Amino acid sequence: MSNDARDRFDIPKEVRSMAEASFEQARKTFEKFLASAQETAGTLEERGATVRAGAKDISSKAFTYAENNVKASLDYAEQLVKAKDVSEVMRLHSEYVQGQMRALAQQASEMGQVVSRAAMDAFRPKS
Repeated sequence: MSNDARDRFDIPKEVRSMAEASFEQARKTFEKFLASAQETAGTLEERGATVRAGAKDISSKAFTYAENNVKASLDYAEQLVKAKDVSEVMRLHSEYVQGQMRALAQQASEMGQVVSRAAMDAFRPKS
């Protein structure tokens, strides 16, 4: 037998056809996988942007609330310094506490709405 005959390896047509079909199927499956992965990555980026926007709203609200609460506390402290007697201190304290309780209840309600809206936006199915 010559070297050419030993080195040559013939694959039967049926086996070659089956291998080519399997390879083509594997290629199509891989391409579908890549397309799906790219779509998922795009969706995650969109969700990330939505989550970042929600977090920005939440932090903005929290900062505004903190600013308002500090201002109210400073105003209260200034009024206490100017109080003329104990009864005025007690009245100022009562007004301050009542006002802060109302403000905190309103802030908690608003923050709950902002957080709920951000969560719903983050998990809303994208079309």
